[in-house]
Amino acid sequence: MIPSLVPALARCCSAALAAALLVFASGAHAQSNLEYRIGPEDVLHISVWQEDDLDREVLVRPDGGISFPLAGDLQVSGRTPLEVQDEIRSRLQRFVPDAEVTVSVETVSGYTIFVLGEVNNPGQFTLGRYVDVLQALTLAGGTTAYADERDITIRRRQDGEERILSFNYRDAKRGRDRNGDNVILQSGDVVVVP
Repeated sequence: MIPSLVPALARCCSAALAAALLVFASGAHAQSNLEYRIGPEDVLHISVWQEDDLDREVLVRPDGGISFPLAGDLQVSGRTPLEVQDEIRSRLQRFVPDAEVTVSVETVSGYTIFVLGEVNNPGQFTLGRYVDVLQALTLAGGTTAYADERDITIRRRQDGEERILSFNYRDAKRGRDRNGDNVILQSGDVVVVP
């Protein structure tokens, strides 16, 4: 009787393991989408192991580029520190074989959102992590008694055009978020509470 249970148990465990791996992989993919992306005015610390002349802080220019000795000019805006690290390592290989490069964000200035209108503390918020609309409203001290919580908009510039997203705060407070209205905000997004 026990030998007949072994194949069934193996199938069950395989299905559970496959499901667990699928959940882990989708979570890892979602996490990679939320990795910090470098923006203009961020300060990067770039170092090359055992190369004191190649250890410095670099300000990201308004055009999204930086200059680094032996690597030249490179575009870093919109990229992760790991992506920039790999490119610098690749560019340095002919000058410093087996270069060990480290790139970290020393000062975050490139992720800025704005919350305006009927909130208790409207303004500009420069953050070191991504936030969604609910978190942005919390940073702004919540809505005032006069706010129209059903008609909040997120104004986003993409490719030179303004895109307007809707957010119903009243529904979100009641746990009825429609179709993922509580979006992760992008740098430069303006949350308007009428």
